[in-house]
Amino acid sequence: MRFDDQNAVKEVLDIGVILAKEKDRTKVLEMIIDKGMKISGCDAGTLYVYEDDMLHFKIMKTLSMGVDKGGNGEKIDLPPVQLKEGNVCAYAAIHKETVNIPNVRESDRFDFSGPIKYDAITGYFTKSMLVIPITNQEDELIGVLQLINALDDDGKVVAFQEEVEPVILSLSSQAAIVLTNLNYLEEMKTMMWSFTEAMAEAIDARTPYNGNHTRNVAKYSGMLADYINKMTAEGKDTEVFDENRRDQLVMGAFLHDIGKMIIPLNVMNKADRLEERLFAIKDRFALMDAKYEIAGLKGNMSPEDVALKREELKESLALVERVNTAGFLDDDTFGQLENVLKLVYNDGTCEDIPYFTEEEKKCLRVRKGTLTSEERETMESHVVMTERILSKVHFNKGFANSPKWASEHHEMLDGSGYPRHLKADELKLESRMLAVADICDALLATDRPYKKPMPKEKAFAIMKSMAKEGKLEERLVNYMEECITLAENGKV
Repeated sequence: MRFDDQNAVKEVLDIGVILAKEKDRTKVLEMIIDKGMKISGCDAGTLYVYEDDMLHFKIMKTLSMGVDKGGNGEKIDLPPVQLKEGNVCAYAAIHKETVNIPNVRESDRFDFSGPIKYDAITGYFTKSMLVIPITNQEDELIGVLQLINALDDDGKVVAFQEEVEPVILSLSSQAAIVLTNLNYLEEMKTMMWSFTEAMAEAIDARTPYNGNHTRNVAKYSGMLADYINKMTAEGKDTEVFDENRRDQLVMGAFLHDIGKMIIPLNVMNKADRLEERLFAIKDRFALMDAKYEIAGLKGNMSPEDVALKREELKESLALVERVNTAGFLDDDTFGQLENVLKLVYNDGTCEDIPYFTEEEKKCLRVRKGTLTSEERETMESHVVMTERILSKVHFNKGFANSPKWASEHHEMLDGSGYPRHLKADELKLESRMLAVADICDALLATDRPYKKPMPKEKAFAIMKSMAKEGKLEERLVNYMEECITLAENGKV
């Protein structure tokens, strides 16, 4: 085929515009070989990618034999080419030099035994060959384009015209720049994920009671996104999570508790209401028990009063121990507790001595969980710190939403959440999803110090109740339950 330089230049310009917009590495590689074959008017081509100091087969095409391998990203099962100068592709790669061979069967410059053996297997006849290195703007080797059997207008195999070489070289250079930029983007993405996972590891490693939480929330968030896509495909929803939207959501999940890095461990790890204070109470009660006994021996108290007081101590301590680890205090238990907290020691020879300090009373009066109001405020500050920490990190536009969603995972649709008390119309779907995923793991977790493991049915009953109260999105709660059930049955 006679080389048309004007048409070739137009082809290169057109492909340059297309390449600039392409984000798929495999498609870029396929464009290189397709346009290279078209511009040069050849029958076959092979594209190698340079990795690990070798040239790996990436795409192979032969028009006359209907061969088309690797264009969809599938692996070509051929051993990579080592960088030895006896091989023409390796030579072009090593020296970054274009090689034009009119007839490989008459050339003794390189070892062409490989292509000739391949011809014997396939029935093909390799003759002319044009090999061009693919390098980027920094002269780094990206790969090699090998074009085979240029054809004239009658379909006869001829040598590659010299005029075509700079055009193909220009094409490969443009593509190399695009591939390099894509590599940079991929490296940035990899760096972001490695940073995210490192932070998640650091957060969860701070306490044995948080060991799997971050990863579970990320897993549940991803499951929710995938399930929403499934529902949309079935016509039951309208939301779509493409790869980037899903990635931003999952990254937000990995980062949602980064603020816990600054929360004191004695708050994060508080397994019960009193913790070490219980030992002080037990020691004090033992001392008072001994004092009552001594008061009886000295005649300061009657035996009956001593017995009553010692029994009072015993029953009070039993109640304290029960309250200390209770998940929730009902009204009856709380009333009993208030009566006990009013008790004082007096053997008739001294002023009243309270059984409990004010700090112990404050801890015991916690109705739900283990944290006092001040400790809960400290714990809840982790969301503010999450936002503050992430504001110092540059997130490129591909992950720009992750910090915002991460810092809103404790907001509720009715405005009862924290820290900003945002309402439904202020919360994106992703923030709502993170809230559901976070609560789901909090309820199902088996490693929390302040609660016993909860059956799935009870956990989702609580979440559905929260949805009825207007705190969580009911659709997402139902989706989450369906996701968990499918995962348990091995269908996810």
